[in-house]
Order: sequence, then C-alpha cells, then structure tokens
Amino acid sequence: MQNNILEYLDYTVKRVPEKIAYSNGETGISFREVYDQARAIGTFLNRQGVYKEPVVVFMNRHPKAIVAFYGVVYAGNFYVPIDEEMPRFRIELIMENLNPRAIICDETTKDIVETFQYDGEIYLYDDIVKTPIDEDVIDRIRQASIDTDPIYVVFTSGSTGIPKGVVACHRSVIDYIEHLSEVLEFNEDTVFGNQTPLYFDACLKELYPTLKFGSTAYIIPKNLFMFPIRLVEFLNEHRINTICWVVSALTMISAFGVLDETVPEHLHTVAFGSEVFPMKQFNLWRKALPNAKFVNLYGPTEATGMSCYYIVDRDFGDDEVLPIGRPFRNTDIILLDENNRIPAKGEVGEICIRGTSLTMGYYNDPERTREVFVQNPLNNAYPELIYRTGDLGRYNDRGELMFISRIDHQIKHMGHRIELGEIEYNVNLIEGIKSACCIYREETEKIELYYVGDIDSKDLAIALKKRLPRYMVPNILRALDEMPLTANKKIDRVFLKEHYAKNKRGTK
Repeated sequence: MQNNILEYLDYTVKRVPEKIAYSNGETGISFREVYDQARAIGTFLNRQGVYKEPVVVFMNRHPKAIVAFYGVVYAGNFYVPIDEEMPRFRIELIMENLNPRAIICDETTKDIVETFQYDGEIYLYDDIVKTPIDEDVIDRIRQASIDTDPIYVVFTSGSTGIPKGVVACHRSVIDYIEHLSEVLEFNEDTVFGNQTPLYFDACLKELYPTLKFGSTAYIIPKNLFMFPIRLVEFLNEHRINTICWVVSALTMISAFGVLDETVPEHLHTVAFGSEVFPMKQFNLWRKALPNAKFVNLYGPTEATGMSCYYIVDRDFGDDEVLPIGRPFRNTDIILLDENNRIPAKGEVGEICIRGTSLTMGYYNDPERTREVFVQNPLNNAYPELIYRTGDLGRYNDRGELMFISRIDHQIKHMGHRIELGEIEYNVNLIEGIKSACCIYREETEKIELYYVGDIDSKDLAIALKKRLPRYMVPNILRALDEMPLTANKKIDRVFLKEHYAKNKRGTK
C-alpha cells in the first residue's frame, strides 16, 4: 500500500517518461523532467538542512511551480503555495504564521520577496534544479517517511482576519485521489484543463491524477477566463476532455451565450463544486454536451478537497437544485442537530465528516483546530475525530444529500469559502473606519459592506484591494451615518439585509 504521494510519479516515469505531464499551452514539462528536476530540488533542500518543515513555493502559475511542490516533498518537507495575485498584507500574515526558513521563487517573485521583512533563504528554481541528484539521500528520506507526514499547507479565510493554514497528509491526499479517480473515471488518456489557482487545494484534482495515470494537465492561462470564446478555443486546441472547475467559471461561458456559437468538442467529463450551480445555466451546459458526464462535488479544504459527489443521472427543472449526493468511499457523512443527535428523516442538520479524508487541522493554531475537529458526539467509547463543516444539509426522498446553507457567517462566493469576519477585520484596520459589517446576498451573489467612518467608498475600495484577494473585495460598499444595533448592542445584520433589499441607495 502506498504511503507517499510521489510513488505515483516513481511508477509513471518508467512507463511514459517522454509524455508531457504539465503544460500551459506554450511550455510543457515531461514526466522525466518532472522526476529529475523534483529530485534535484529535493537533494538541494536536504543539503541545506531543510527537513520536515514548511517550504514556501512562491512562483507564477506555471508547470515549474508544480515541480517545485514535488521537490519539496522529495526532501521530506511540506509545501506552502503562494501566488503573486495574493495581496501583500495576506502574504505577510501567512509568512508570520509559518516563519519558514526557505522560499523557492522564480525571477519575478524573487524581487517581491526581497521587499518583505524576511530573513530566511530565498532559492531560485532555475538554479536549484541544476543540483546533481543524490539517489541515496532521496531513498533515505523516502524510507523514513510515513503516510501521516504532512504534504502541504493551504491557507483559507479565517473569521478573526488571520488566514487558517490547513495541513494535509499523504494518507488523506492518496485516499482522495484514489476515490475521485474511480468516480470520474480518469485514465492515461485523460487531458485535464486546470482552472483553479495552484495555491488552492482544488488543484489536487488535476495535479495528482496526472501523476497516477500518466495523463496530461493543461494550466489554462488566467486571462482566458475573461474571454469565453478564446477559452473554449483553448480547450479544443489542446483536446481537453476533463475539467473540474468552480461553478462561476462554467456559468461565465454559458451566460454569455458562447455555447450557442461553439462547444468544447472533446469534453466528456465536467466536474464542478464550491458553489450551487444555477439550474438554468447547468441545463445550457447539459444541452450543449448531451453525452458528457456531469458530476457535482462537495467538500471543504479541511477534508482534503471534496467529500461527496453526485453524478447527474436525471433531468432537473430550472427551479430545482442539484444534490451533493453521497460520500466518497471510506468517507462518512453525519448530520447532527443542535442537540448533537441525528435529525429525523428529511430534517436539517450540520454536515459533519468522518474518515481518513480529514486533514490534520490548522497549522500553528491548536485553538481553532479544536473548535471544528471534535470528538464524535455519537461515540463516547474511544477517541474519534469528526470535522464540523458549518454547512447545513438534509436528505431528500431519494436518499441524496442536499446542501441547504451555512450556519455562520462563512459564505461560498466565486468558488471560494470566505469568512465575512475576515473582510470586516481588514476593513476595521483602515484609518477612518469606526465600524463595519458585511452581509452576503444570495439572490444577487454579492458581498455587501456597510460601514461608518470618515472615508469615501472609492478610497475604501482601493484600500481593500491592497489587503484582500480580489474574490473577497465587497461588490457593494455603503456608508452609513450610524450602524443599526440589536437590543443587546450587536450589529443588526438582519435589519441591514432586509432594509437594504428595499432601499437600494449606496455606492458601488
């Protein structure tokens, strides 16, 4: 049985060494090049004494960044992906949490890192891949590894304003890839089209199955998602047949009528998740690709990506909602009511996850880990952790799991899970702000910010773009004379949501 994710690569490079593993349409890297360059990086890091610790990979979205991930793992470490599109403030918070001794960069990102208050080592990818491979070192590291060793840390939104670093181990990633591959029927002929940034766990769906099967993954240039027709042309040019995208990327194509002009002619598998797919848009896709397999995926980062799947096997009306289906093999979904009991049939409960898919918690943050990785309340006989997602669900008459809503102020927006509290935290740090409150309006899929302070909304928007990823910047900003409060002096979120649904005054 496997205990290290790189066993996929060790096997595949012997079968198809010259086949392209990863490409961005211009630059391609073969499995042999991935294997050799990653082991060179592993050798280099070992010589620097970097072992069993986080190594930041701060590179542009390029096949080389993926090779750097694997190089970090060959060295017995775990990688932390960072991208230049992240705001500087957020990167600084992540670096403060990690305190890494090593960062791997490219020429562009090296200049950025040098402007930080960082006193660790900065290594250029193009330099360290020239390191002669030490087979004995690589073998020794592998022999000492176990499947609960961390493989990566990815940072998600945090309600306190501090991003949370989710730590995943080899076992959880291997289980996820094995079961996802069964459901989506990946094989050597699969050609992936990667949409998600490499600093999100969602890219696992393309990165590791590519290693497992010797398939090929294209990292689609980000700018193409602004031009839907060119995006579809890219899919066709590279004969991409499998995509695992966030819903907003798919609806961008269908909502602009692109499918009436051209269709992704090689696409036979369309997986999607992170948001509820508007049924009208989904039906446009299904009509355009009547023979394709459509799969709705659900799952949090804290459970290694996706935990449930639903293979669309029937027609749905425009007013219906797709189920999230059933758990992957070796994963258990438990619904719990407010009394920590299983709700009656058809009733709503919090979605909780049990199994090897659970990650190891939050890096350097035991308090927040204990809040959501908890003892299974249905079992008091022995230690057994479950992850409380904060999502509400219920089973329909067919026994399929349905997503209902969030319990707290965490939302799903543009394919990302966002803590509204993190946005509020960053707003309140800006000079001139006296109070702030964010709400999410499901019907318009917009984040609205209400604030009291001596700052113009346009200046506030500019300030927030420097602090927050673009998908977290509120769509609407409204300045108020005073913040509405409840009887116990808390911000009246219900009033804001209901009052401003009727009163549209405000500034974009």
